[in-house]
Amino acid sequence: MALRPDYNIIVTPGSSDVEVKKSHFITSLRCCRTEEEARLFIEEVRRANRDARHNCFAMRIGDPSSVFERFSDDGEPQGTAGKPMLDLLKGARLCDVCAVVTRYFGGTLLGTGGLVRAYSDSLKEALSASDISSLNSGAKVSVRCDYSTANRLQRAAASMDLFTMDVIYGADCEQVYLVPDEDVPVFIRKVTDISAGTAETAIKESVLYYGKERPAVYAVRQTEEGQTA
Repeated sequence: MALRPDYNIIVTPGSSDVEVKKSHFITSLRCCRTEEEARLFIEEVRRANRDARHNCFAMRIGDPSSVFERFSDDGEPQGTAGKPMLDLLKGARLCDVCAVVTRYFGGTLLGTGGLVRAYSDSLKEALSASDISSLNSGAKVSVRCDYSTANRLQRAAASMDLFTMDVIYGADCEQVYLVPDEDVPVFIRKVTDISAGTAETAIKESVLYYGKERPAVYAVRQTEEGQTA
């Protein structure tokens, strides 16, 4: 099943330092796959900012169908920090993410509206500075064939914009391609046509991946190694 297009992750986190009436709001972001990873990250930020008045956080862990959410105002007036931060993460369709905004108090009270704007603006700036990518679902498809067929297969894969993950040379040639879920049946038919049915095709893994020019595997969805396609 293809993944819904509302699952984004932070590949490279950005940061920010927003000053409002001498208070500094410093945002730290991290991709976290479990609640435990997120809590360790929050403690890491707290230890690094022992003199700060507040370390407010919001997290969204898991995919959109079963996302775990939690937030904290960490002593700020209720609803002025953690919840606005969580709303921003949801608006960006981010999952597997934890955001911590550290406040160094500048001596001037900002009021509830001012606090909401300050925490929101700091997180917005950090998100703008981050490398964010959508996750897609696909499969590692292995094709074992003779070398003449392998050359033709490479051209066919290039025409479909498929990424070659591995090539193993031996008595024959094994090529492993990253294929979007919706293109798997088409690709397998192409392999059959090109090889006149002589190529051995197998789905090695179903994965989540990100990136286009050089996609990277984010997670394995199932491990049916050697499953015949």
